Amino acid sequence: MDVKVDSNAALTALQVMRDAPVIPVIVLTDLAHAVPLARALVAGGIRMLEVTLRTPQALACIEAIARDVPEAVVGAGTARSAADVQACAMAGARFIVSPGYTHAVGTACRDAHLPLLPGVATGSEIMAAQEDGCTELKF
Repeated sequence: MDVKVDSNAALTALQVMRDAPVIPVIVLTDLAHAVPLARALVAGGIRMLEVTLRTPQALACIEAIARDVPEAVVGAGTARSAADVQACAMAGARFIVSPGYTHAVGTACRDAHLPLLPGVATGSEIMAAQEDGCTELKF
């Protein structure tokens, strides 16, 4: 699916989900692979990319993709704290995916003007996310 998002425009969580109902979850262990992989995905029609924070290179990879592949919309996955959100925003992430929902992560995303796709698995997690204004959730 072709993402129709202006690379400089602010996104909403709903736009992320509508424009890319399937988002590749990317785990990069080598910075040298980040830009070529992003370019290949974009060439194949996949512009919405989630780079997980599971490796020490993740933030550098997000930064490289955001800088060198402007037609990609790069986000960060596995964000678990407000500090993660802040670091991702500084690296150029355009959206955040978290494995769960916490008020601190939700607040950090709002403060950074980044859409959040929080993972939820229980009714309590859904209610907490909705109380804080989340309308789109990852189940």
